[in-house]
Amino acid sequence: MIEYGAALNTGYATMEATFLNKYKIDDDYSRIDFDKLQRWLSSAYWSIGIGKEEIEKGARNSSIVVGAYLAQEQVAFLRVVSDKTRFAYFLDVFVDEDHRRQGLAKALINHVFEHPDFKDVYMWLLATRNAHPVYRELGFKPLENPQDWMIISRGRVNRL
Repeated sequence: MIEYGAALNTGYATMEATFLNKYKIDDDYSRIDFDKLQRWLSSAYWSIGIGKEEIEKGARNSSIVVGAYLAQEQVAFLRVVSDKTRFAYFLDVFVDEDHRRQGLAKALINHVFEHPDFKDVYMWLLATRNAHPVYRELGFKPLENPQDWMIISRGRVNRL
């Protein structure tokens, strides 16, 4: 069960929630542990070797970042790029190995779905190689017309 409450932050609406009576979920950028996030994401299949500077820049330029915490320790993260009107794209959804299979990824996504800043968004997108069942439970499905979508992939710049 998720219980929502308001948190103070200037510049945009911020929310915090309690999940399973032990995890705190919020979108307070100042709480993000970028050192831990770099350890997680640099080993994730979609961002092998990513550096802290690139992660921080991506987070700063995101529409929202969401973390989950047990006590004061960050245990999960996601970010969203969006116009907050029609379209939103979930990126870097990551749950620490010790906290998986409890519904945290779904709780973080639901946090964004319930956030007042995203109430008008009607097209949500994400990419996954191995978590389709998790996202299907939230209503995600394969693209109806993948032939309509196009991509330019220039590869990641070597920032080492």
